[in-house]
Amino acid sequence: MGLSEGSTPFCRGPGVFAVPAWCVGVLMLLLLGIWDARAQSEFQTSSVYLWKTGPWGRCMGDDCGPGGIQTRAVWCAHVEGWTTLPTNCKQPERPDNQQSCFRVCDWHKELYDWQIGSWNQCRPVLSRSHEKPLECLRGEEGIQTRDITCIQKSNGVPAEDVICEYFEPKPRQEQACLIPCRQDCIVAEFSPWSECSKTCGNGLQHRTRHVVAPPQFGGSACPNLTEFQICQSSPCTVEESLYSLNVGPWSSCSVPHSRQIRQARKRGKNKDKEKDREKAVRDPEARELIKKKRNRNRQNRQENKYWDIQIGYQTRQVTCTHRNGKTAALSFCKQDKLPITFQSCVITKECQVSEWSEWTPCSKTCFDMTTPKGNRTRSRTIKQLPVGSESECPQLEEAEQCISQGDGVAPCITYGWRTTEWTECRVDPLLSQQDKRRGNQTALCGGGIQTREMYCVQANENLLSYLNTLKDKEESQSQSKSKASAAPLLSITFEITASRPVDRKLCTAPLPSTSQLCHIPCPTECETSAWSAWGPCTYENCDDPQAKKGFKLRKRRITNEPTGGTGNCPHLLEAIPCEEPSCYDWRITGLEECIPDNEKPCGPGTQVPVVVCVNSDGEEVDRQLCRDAIYPIPVACEAPCPKDCVLSMWSAWSSCSHTCSGKTTEGKQMRARSILAYAGEGGIQCPNISALQEMRSCNEHSCTVYHWQTGPWGQCIEDTSVSAFNSSASWNGEATCSVGMQTRKVICVRVNVGQVGPKKCPESLRPETVRPCLLPCRKDCIVTPFSDWTMCPSSCQEGGVTVRKQSRHRVIIQLPANGGRECPDSLFEERECEASPVCHSYRWKTHKWRRCQLVPWYVRQDSPGAHETCGPGLQARAITCRRQDGGQADISECLKYAGPLPPLTQMCQIPCQDDCQFTNWSKFSPCNGDCGGVRTRKRTLVGKSKKKDKCRNSQLYPLIENQFCPCDKYSAQPVGNWSDCILPEGKMEVLLGMKVQGDIKECGQGYRYQAMACYDQNNRLVETSRCNSHGYIEEACIIPCPSDCKLSEWSNWSRCSKSCGSGVKVRSKWLREKPYNGGRPCPKLDHVNQAQVYEVVPCHSDCSQYIWVTEPWSVCKVTNVDLKENCGEGVQTRKVRCMLNTVDGPSDTVEDYLCDPEEMPLGARKCTLPCPEDCVMSEWGSWSQCSLPCNGSSVRERSAESLRQPDDGKPCPAATEAEACTLNKNCYHYDYNVTDWSTCQLSEKAVCGNGIKTRMLDCVRSDGKSVDLKYCEELGLEKTWQMNMSCVVECPVNCQLSDWSPWSECSQTCGLTGKMIRRRTINQPFQGDGRPCPSQMEQFKPCPVKPCYRWQYGQWSPCKVEDAQCGEGTRMRNISCVVYDGSLEDVGKVVDEEFCGEIEPIIDGDKKMILEETCTVPCPGDCYLREWSEWSLCQLTCVNGEDLGFGGIQVRSRAVIIQDLENQHLCPEQALETRPCNDGQCYEYKWMASPWKGSSRTVWCQRSDGLNVTGGCLVMRQPDADRSCNPPCSHPHAYCSETRTCSCEDGYTEVMSSDGTLEQCTLIPVVVIPTMEDKKGDVKTSRAVNPTQPSSNQSGRGRTWFLQPFGPDGRLKTWVYGVAAGAFVLLIFIVSMIYLACKKPKKPQRRQNNRLKPLTLAYDGDADM
Repeated sequence: MGLSEGSTPFCRGPGVFAVPAWCVGVLMLLLLGIWDARAQSEFQTSSVYLWKTGPWGRCMGDDCGPGGIQTRAVWCAHVEGWTTLPTNCKQPERPDNQQSCFRVCDWHKELYDWQIGSWNQCRPVLSRSHEKPLECLRGEEGIQTRDITCIQKSNGVPAEDVICEYFEPKPRQEQACLIPCRQDCIVAEFSPWSECSKTCGNGLQHRTRHVVAPPQFGGSACPNLTEFQICQSSPCTVEESLYSLNVGPWSSCSVPHSRQIRQARKRGKNKDKEKDREKAVRDPEARELIKKKRNRNRQNRQENKYWDIQIGYQTRQVTCTHRNGKTAALSFCKQDKLPITFQSCVITKECQVSEWSEWTPCSKTCFDMTTPKGNRTRSRTIKQLPVGSESECPQLEEAEQCISQGDGVAPCITYGWRTTEWTECRVDPLLSQQDKRRGNQTALCGGGIQTREMYCVQANENLLSYLNTLKDKEESQSQSKSKASAAPLLSITFEITASRPVDRKLCTAPLPSTSQLCHIPCPTECETSAWSAWGPCTYENCDDPQAKKGFKLRKRRITNEPTGGTGNCPHLLEAIPCEEPSCYDWRITGLEECIPDNEKPCGPGTQVPVVVCVNSDGEEVDRQLCRDAIYPIPVACEAPCPKDCVLSMWSAWSSCSHTCSGKTTEGKQMRARSILAYAGEGGIQCPNISALQEMRSCNEHSCTVYHWQTGPWGQCIEDTSVSAFNSSASWNGEATCSVGMQTRKVICVRVNVGQVGPKKCPESLRPETVRPCLLPCRKDCIVTPFSDWTMCPSSCQEGGVTVRKQSRHRVIIQLPANGGRECPDSLFEERECEASPVCHSYRWKTHKWRRCQLVPWYVRQDSPGAHETCGPGLQARAITCRRQDGGQADISECLKYAGPLPPLTQMCQIPCQDDCQFTNWSKFSPCNGDCGGVRTRKRTLVGKSKKKDKCRNSQLYPLIENQFCPCDKYSAQPVGNWSDCILPEGKMEVLLGMKVQGDIKECGQGYRYQAMACYDQNNRLVETSRCNSHGYIEEACIIPCPSDCKLSEWSNWSRCSKSCGSGVKVRSKWLREKPYNGGRPCPKLDHVNQAQVYEVVPCHSDCSQYIWVTEPWSVCKVTNVDLKENCGEGVQTRKVRCMLNTVDGPSDTVEDYLCDPEEMPLGARKCTLPCPEDCVMSEWGSWSQCSLPCNGSSVRERSAESLRQPDDGKPCPAATEAEACTLNKNCYHYDYNVTDWSTCQLSEKAVCGNGIKTRMLDCVRSDGKSVDLKYCEELGLEKTWQMNMSCVVECPVNCQLSDWSPWSECSQTCGLTGKMIRRRTINQPFQGDGRPCPSQMEQFKPCPVKPCYRWQYGQWSPCKVEDAQCGEGTRMRNISCVVYDGSLEDVGKVVDEEFCGEIEPIIDGDKKMILEETCTVPCPGDCYLREWSEWSLCQLTCVNGEDLGFGGIQVRSRAVIIQDLENQHLCPEQALETRPCNDGQCYEYKWMASPWKGSSRTVWCQRSDGLNVTGGCLVMRQPDADRSCNPPCSHPHAYCSETRTCSCEDGYTEVMSSDGTLEQCTLIPVVVIPTMEDKKGDVKTSRAVNPTQPSSNQSGRGRTWFLQPFGPDGRLKTWVYGVAAGAFVLLIFIVSMIYLACKKPKKPQRRQNNRLKPLTLAYDGDADM
């Protein structure tokens, strides 16, 4: 492509090669674009496929450590995620799939661990918006990091993190933090202005303030702490001195020049004198004496290995200073006496100690990871004690924890609790006070409680002894070389013996329980059935019939087997001797049809009896056995012919009138028959009435009844004949050791008479008199071995030697039983300890003070008066350590036990010629006890001072001092609270370790105590004995006794709820008295009527107990009297009686209501008396049984027999009758039913424990009526119900407490608030309805008041510079003994120092007393820092009262004091010091404002504790202090309101201009409301007041209210709308009430409530019962 001819070239320049710059730029851009497009296409093709890597796998390798290998998967993938061939990716960029690694093993856990650094400073997080809020509320969020490295524990070398992560995840390296809001410096208010710095002329006065809180987190610095102002006094009359003597500080202590240097100058001069002196002492004895004296002096000097006291000197400069701070010549300071410029001092020696000794062996010589570690110590000794040094010696002993490990280290002794066997189960501790069974505690059973003791033993004693034995064996085996091999130890056998008890404190495990619930099985009473009927006369033994002796027997059976076998049951057999006994007999079961004789159709005939063979028990047996018995003969009968009289069959014999026959009684029974049809003409007539009844004798046997009576079984006696019985057999589940025999007495007894001969009773039925029995194993008493003797005092004894005793004890583990070995008498032994050595007490022995050492001559020779060797100096002395007996001791003993080191040096004075010398003051003379007396002390002049007149001046130098004796008057007053009510400690009876009501006094009259404090006339606390008081006020008090819940006795059982079948009967108890004062609560009451505890048991009423008995029907009485023959329709009757049914049949007639009225037979019925020619039928027989089920398809039948054939072939009526079986009419279904469960039934002798719930089966007819069980039993119905179920009545366990512990030591050694406490613990919590635990488990009692004494510093004296105006001086203070009441608030009152005689001089925990210190008196014109302020209160960094966790901080400050304005340039900076602190508080700062005074008020910042401060409150929230209006309110009665607008005073309304400004204040109408006091106020009036008249209410009888309905803008005010709305609502309310009152009410419907109200009882059903 080319350019057209006419076109301009793209780039053209003036020359051929000259190309413009813009052309070059275009070309470059084109080239870059082409290159970029090519590169981009290449990149797109190559970056489609990327290498992907999986996670590194586990480090694999044979050895632990750095030689492992780990691999990972590497593959090529498309950018969209799918995998492709590896060739598509760039091979050079392929990542490694394998690397070397560190293979971690479990044992590396001991070698490596995380090293966690501390968190670094919180740095702010860069937020999106850089704008900070105007008000900081909480702070700025930040982040802080820390360094975490995996290191080797041994040398701290870093390792890979993977190693430590194998065992524990890496801890987090960063966390969020908070940078709190900046806190500016906060200062207190200024102090009052100081006095003027000059007494005349112009001076300065200042006021200062201190820092309350330092600036933190970038807050602003503190403002100036000092303010100055010029003050003027009266003009100066004398010219002001411009110069002051200024004393400089003392130099450091310098060592004097050695003797050789000092004497070098004098050596030449003194040679001759020394020679003369040596010549003078030529006597050898004198030389020896001098030598000894020098040696003795040398010993008294400080040639001691522990200290080397050198007395040196120090100097200071005295200069003359101008007011401007410049130094001038001394001559300008005109002063007669200049300050001393030199003084003696002690050369400072620091403490020197030896190297550490080796560590001692570990105090714990055994291995156990659970118990605490042992300790080991090392020590060092003092080589040089500090002299004149501020710093004390370093620590001389060091301890650290240690563990003994290794193969040879035995395991530690461990301790555990052991318990004795449980005591016998006791029921009596569970009885309540109202339980009547308490009187007879012998046969109690059921739930009880048993106890045991516990003791501490060495738990692994057997293991340790085995290890020791094993160790000894190994040692013996290694020593004996003769044996080739030793037999292997195959098993560990521990001898099972009781371990010896040890001190209970050694056992730290939880205490095992010492009491538990138990159960004594209740004896089951023997229950028997009723007596059977008397059997026939039979032989004693039918297998061996003897002579003719026979017995009639009656029997009963055991229905409930008693505990301990059937031997405890009454006799089960009674016998009556009888004649003609037989074992088998025929029994007539019925009679066959009457068959007339000679095969006639009617007339006399016979009836053959139907018989079966029965034995003496009435059981049917084989007929062959009755072959010897007399077979019953046929019975004569009469088959009536036509027109004969027809009689019914004989009825059954009635029950016998007597059970036996005697002289006055004879048993009779009768039977009867009735006339069914009268005879016609020619027929056999009916017999007389007497022939219709028959009577016979019955129960003809005599009333003498005999039975065997058994006595109780005797004691089980060992039977030596039974030897084959295994010694470890079990009999009825009980382990026994041997079998014995027991016997009992068996006698024959005649009822109501007594013992008779044994022949009267059947011998074959005689009970056994001997039986085998179990002999339980003997149980020997088992006791533990004696414990080790308790420790005697191992340390020495101080003071009086008291004889100590040591004891040992043992514990009974098992009590003896069944004749086992008895327990030993002594369980506790005691013996006296050997006399322990008397303690060596140590004391410091101080030697004589050495001579007073002055400053060397060459130092003081230039001072005035230096020609005298006198003045102040220092003297030293030697100190040695001695035992109390005077023997030498090591100094370390005295450092430990002898108290603080006495001073080694003291100031001394060599008197100059002009000085006065005195003896020391004597002690004050004693007071005679007279109030207002005087005591004195004296001193005397010494030496030449006696002759000096100035020394004898008693005004300047008094020799006698007087002091008034104190007037001691003491008064006692109570302090503190009353103690708890404490019962007097008396004898406490403990019943088997159980606290039972009544056994231990827990209530009644006690005493409470209040401490008494004794004060002297100066209100100082003194010993209570001074007030003739034992320290307490006592007051009687009552601990109310707990009263248990009281219930009534059980009521009588109710009647069975069903008269036939199974029901329930109930009895109950009623609440008589509620529990109070923590008494045993009531059992859970019946929830229905809330007043009774009830018991429900099932009962069974025998359905055949009372039966209806009928006599035969009477003759049918014909009602139609017109008929000639005595036949036709009529009525017949019979007697129906309700009778008690017995085994022998119905006996006594009872009330009819006892029988079922629905079952009552008819007593009268219609009948038809057959005519002589009619057929006569017998009575209908019983209906046949309906076949079940009763579905209406089956029928039942009954039949009758023809007794007399009709005449003339008349037909007889049908002999059978049938009726359909209809359900619940003549056909019934039967089914079993069960009653409800009874309540849990216990034995009569049981209080609680295991019981039984019972229920009964009932047979119910389909019409719902209960019937006899035989109906269901005959059907063979399945019984699937469980009739009995075990249950538990919770035992009422009373709370059992331990005894009170001894009173503790007093909580305070002195003071008013000391308490003694004693505690008790719960041994057994209460259970069930037991008495609850009392709430008071600890009691306190005040301690007797003792005064507290302490040493206390006095105030520092003013700083004093001797003989100069300013510079370095000293200030002094004293220590005094003060008495205080033990509280922190009591500052104390000074007492004589003798009261603090036994107290070590320590003040605020510091043993070093500082009674003198250097101080500085500023020179006139100096600018200086004043003393440090007190430390501020500890303050936390908080937001809204919540601590941010930065810790507390305290601050103190020093303010700058300027004395001359010209010297301001020399002033130091004000100082600030902070320190961390604990127990800080959060403080808030709020603006406070005074009430407005006009248009201004005072505004200040206040801390939450009431301190006024500067700073701390937010400036943007500062309230206004000025509210003046602009323009000002100049109208009359106008003022400037809070909103800075002009308003009118009360009583005036505002009139506003159009621009909203106030124009004027107008008086408004006034409503006067008279008060009660106004006599004219009987009528409420309101009047308008004349605006022109001034409103006055001078009488004060009315109150004036100004009602202003219109606001300043002329609109109605808001309250006017409110009043209108209220009036409208009130009007609607009144109209509504009138409407409702006038409305006719509807007649209420009657609701019928037939529910009976429950009986309201005098019991409110507390929830706790």
